[in-house]
Amino acid sequence: MTDRFRLTMAQLNPTVGDLRGNAEKARAAWAQGREAGADLVALPEMFITGYQTQDLVMKPAFINDAVATIEALARDCADGPALAIGGPCPEGTKLHNSYYVLQDGKVASITHKFFLPNFNVFDEVRLFSRDQMQGPVSVNGVRLGMPICEDAWYPDVVEAMEESGAEILVVPNGSPYFRNKYETRLNKMVARVIESSLPLAYLNMVGGQDDQVFDGGSFVLNAHGAPAVQFPVFDEVVETVEFTRGDNGWVAEPGRFDKHPDAWEQDYRVMVESLRDYCGKTGFGKVLLGMSGGIDSALVATIATDALGADNVRCVMLPSEYTSDHSLEDAKACAEALGVRYDFVPITEGRDAITNTLAPLFEGTQPDLAEENIQSRLRGLLLMALSNKFGEMLLTTGNKSEVAVGYATIYGDMAGGYNPIKDLYKTRVFETCRWRNANHRAWMNAPEGEVIPDRIITKPPSAELREDQKDSDSLPDYPVLDAILDILVDQDGSVADCVDAGYTREDAQRVQHLLYISEYKRYQSAPGARLTPRAFWLDRRYPIVNRWRDEG
Repeated sequence: MTDRFRLTMAQLNPTVGDLRGNAEKARAAWAQGREAGADLVALPEMFITGYQTQDLVMKPAFINDAVATIEALARDCADGPALAIGGPCPEGTKLHNSYYVLQDGKVASITHKFFLPNFNVFDEVRLFSRDQMQGPVSVNGVRLGMPICEDAWYPDVVEAMEESGAEILVVPNGSPYFRNKYETRLNKMVARVIESSLPLAYLNMVGGQDDQVFDGGSFVLNAHGAPAVQFPVFDEVVETVEFTRGDNGWVAEPGRFDKHPDAWEQDYRVMVESLRDYCGKTGFGKVLLGMSGGIDSALVATIATDALGADNVRCVMLPSEYTSDHSLEDAKACAEALGVRYDFVPITEGRDAITNTLAPLFEGTQPDLAEENIQSRLRGLLLMALSNKFGEMLLTTGNKSEVAVGYATIYGDMAGGYNPIKDLYKTRVFETCRWRNANHRAWMNAPEGEVIPDRIITKPPSAELREDQKDSDSLPDYPVLDAILDILVDQDGSVADCVDAGYTREDAQRVQHLLYISEYKRYQSAPGARLTPRAFWLDRRYPIVNRWRDEG
């Protein structure tokens, strides 16, 4: 009887669609496991294809290519430990989200996912078929239960595996980040080990995919919930965990135990990693953005520099006659502190030309928002021209408060390919800037210290599209606006809930109105890093045409 089992856990970063590249990462992890004397090398859920694939996985040619890649991987990894890897599995007219165990040059077993998540960013009921609950698989004489991600969030699948003789639980995951999610995962897995009295290895992937970042944080629990191993968040790790069998069953030996940073640091890391991987996986090496002298563009410039390095970031100041001297000074000071390229491109001549062109059509009307938005759209045109000419992806800089109420110009400052702060409310923008000025980490490429000048953080926010303009002219003060949005968006609350929380009915109804009429803008906005379970894109899907209003 085997009394020792070595599991190599590969917390790695796949790329959706890069079947060959993902397989090469799996081979490298398998080689490390073989060197460590592992019995099994485990990779996360759907690792061969990357995750989430969305409708790509419905394409038959892609499925066939993925399966062929897995079979080739089995042949390549015949002489050594078993290799477990997630991927799609077609069976007749059905397609499963499955976990393959490869051993002795072939596919030794396949476990299909039973519970298919169909909420937040997940559409697995649309993509995959459910199968019957399955029992454990045997690897070198040890029976391993392999509930895939969601299967371990409920007692049913683990209970079935335990009753069928499972001795250790190995849980492969593609679990994306939202704030404080680690505690939720840990609580769920503690419940499973207490119910089953089995040790559990929770293996999560890392890396960015579109709006989502997979944050890793893999861990191992012994029976009754005692932690034995905890991996870092966001970093790639390949580590071998040793299990030994005693009188009371299998026990994981204590191993590395990385302390996780607080929510402020994790949020900031997500914004950096999401942009870094979005650029790296789409082929963009450089980015640019409009640098207004305001806090949002300063934070995006800092995130971009931390993600890509100063040599790969261009900041462009595009002033008009409404741009204040302190905005000019602050934008330049921030760019210099970051060490990025800073270009100065006044828009006055271009705006005069557009004004003259439109003059016959605008004759007899009073200047209003149309003229203000010409400035923003001209800036968008100039920035996109630079993007096209130099191959630099344009970043947008609207925070979640602005994205929610449409306080941005479509085809103007909304133009661009990615928005790192899309899910960060304005009040958190202020605090995030203060946090970054006070903290520096090894994964940041920008300099340490005060890279965002204090005046950028403390001055009243303004779009500077007209004389003496302030955001508070058009919106409730940001602490009020963000609190109401938190109730209406993040909590799916009502106008009455806002009133009960101490806000005026007038403000709540006004914010609700702006939220609903801005839906068409969000449909055309750039993707951005997801920080909460109610981010704008896949988490919250509302119709553009919608005449219902909560009268409160």
